[in-house]
Amino acid sequence: MKTLNYLETRSSSRYDEFDPDQDGNKNTQFADFIIDGRSLYQMLRKHDRVPSLGWGGQEHQKNMIDYFLLKKQHNYLYERYPVLVCPWCGDEECGFISVYIEREDDWIIWHDFKVEPSNQSIDIGPFYFKWDNYEKAINSTFGIAGSQ
Repeated sequence: MKTLNYLETRSSSRYDEFDPDQDGNKNTQFADFIIDGRSLYQMLRKHDRVPSLGWGGQEHQKNMIDYFLLKKQHNYLYERYPVLVCPWCGDEECGFISVYIEREDDWIIWHDFKVEPSNQSIDIGPFYFKWDNYEKAINSTFGIAGSQ
């Protein structure tokens, strides 16, 4: 039986206001994925990657939203999508965490999280979202951290 998860997003940043690690580092702002009240960024923080939505240029943000809404397939990952990326530039060549996203009727399923390019599996998920909740959450990320 599938366990229904609830997805929301909120503006977040790599470092909090008093974090000494932010000195000399890029304090990227992004749209964090909140799954059942828990931050995906915090769950995977040890990998030093940030969520891929809500930041970057407008065209890039629209493209990422289209990926997550399965309107278009990623150029070389196919049904996998970069859910967390390099906090400095967002470039996938720097390494990223991917997730397999599929739609079954009114459900969106995130599973098989991996550290790329090493293809190392991460023991998290699967997550099952209802389409209407998921679509609203993903669309809400546009411009959440502005446009860089």
